[in-house]
Amino acid sequence: MSSKTYIKSYCHIKNNSILLNGELLYKGSEEEPFADFIKMAYKNLETDYSKFFKMDSLSKLAFLGADVLLKHENVVPEMEENIALVFSNNASSLDTDRKYQKSIEDNDNFYPSPAVFVYTLPNICMGEISIKHKLYSENSFFIFENFNPDYLYAYSAGLIEENKAEKVLCGWVNVDKEEYTAFLYLVTKEKTEIPHTIKEINSRY
Repeated sequence: MSSKTYIKSYCHIKNNSILLNGELLYKGSEEEPFADFIKMAYKNLETDYSKFFKMDSLSKLAFLGADVLLKHENVVPEMEENIALVFSNNASSLDTDRKYQKSIEDNDNFYPSPAVFVYTLPNICMGEISIKHKLYSENSFFIFENFNPDYLYAYSAGLIEENKAEKVLCGWVNVDKEEYTAFLYLVTKEKTEIPHTIKEINSRY
């Protein structure tokens, strides 16, 4: 690939903390469950999206991480941005699948909750991000056994090289019960201090 790419910014959400470019942005109580942490983080960061509270845990995690990065980069919905989304995890939508199965078992009439069913696909979280920020470019969600920087690097660099996207928001968002982690980063042609390499992705993950 001839076109050099760079990492513009990155975000972590784990251990009840949110970090932007390595700097602490928000920290919740160590003992609070994920549902309480993500709700308080949403309010503290003044995120404005009414559908947030209807989302499943995976979508909330991905949405908040993406929102932190895109607001930091001054991406506004009024401006059409050619930003692709490339996410990955190892649990798919398993956390929501369990809740959906339970809603079937708990309902004598076999009418499971349609509100839960909506989120039994892992890529739904990218739809929520795209709606909020008016992104119309390519998006893909991959399932790997472990974080796979080699694939994410090649795929995102390829999208930019082939002019399918100007920027790529990519990374790892995983939720399984109370275990969760998000690592998202924005890839661009704009030169920064962080070259977009497998080594740099690994070192920040």
